[in-house]
Amino acid sequence: MHRFFVPQIPTNIRELRLPDAEAHHAARVLRVRPGEAVRVLDGAGGVGEGAVASVEGREVIVRIERQWQHPPPTCRMELLQAIAKGPAMEGLLHRAVELGCSRLIPLAADRSVSRPDDADAKQLRWEALAVEAAKQSGNVWRMAVERPVTPARWIAQGALPELLLIASLELPVQSPRRALETFRSAQGRPPASVGLIIGPEGDFSPAEYAAFRDAGARPIGLGPHVLRVETAATAALAILRHELEELTGG
Repeated sequence: MHRFFVPQIPTNIRELRLPDAEAHHAARVLRVRPGEAVRVLDGAGGVGEGAVASVEGREVIVRIERQWQHPPPTCRMELLQAIAKGPAMEGLLHRAVELGCSRLIPLAADRSVSRPDDADAKQLRWEALAVEAAKQSGNVWRMAVERPVTPARWIAQGALPELLLIASLELPVQSPRRALETFRSAQGRPPASVGLIIGPEGDFSPAEYAAFRDAGARPIGLGPHVLRVETAATAALAILRHELEELTGG
């Protein structure tokens, strides 16, 4: 079933016109036909399901047969990712959406090899990729993508996740499970939000590590081997999602 992104799905609507970009993709690329089953996502947990009613030029109308709203996740996973080289960054962005990440904060770290010349254009590109990944994976929650920021500036902005974890090669480290259990023991409940910090190809500088630790970040380990950036992000998110599901019962 093809999925399309619609920023807002009115309640109890019977017919819905796809946005221009989605209509073009539906008609010119996917070549949908009247009667074909489709699903529309609003990126905020809302889903509409039905069939193509008509395809006329650049206009595609979907007949909505049923709608529902997913409850928000019990814990938001946020990825603070040092900007990686183009293909690696785009690949891990897709994996982040597939694994249920709520927000991506690209970090311009001291040792980041890649630094976008036009941060606004890069943010728009990554936002578009996040929407495509949500449609492909069926994730009903759109991952927000922030503008690139330095670690120091991000920390200074405040509003940090309740639990902040940083993948580290420095000892000592905890397992993600142990970090979550420690939080629950101290607070009497699972965290409402977890921030996962992944460094660049050359790792964070000692000053950046110190700043994250001062902000409350707890170092976690991902095994004995040195992982590529995209592998580390994918592995850490997958482990964290599994542990959160175990901790919260889904």
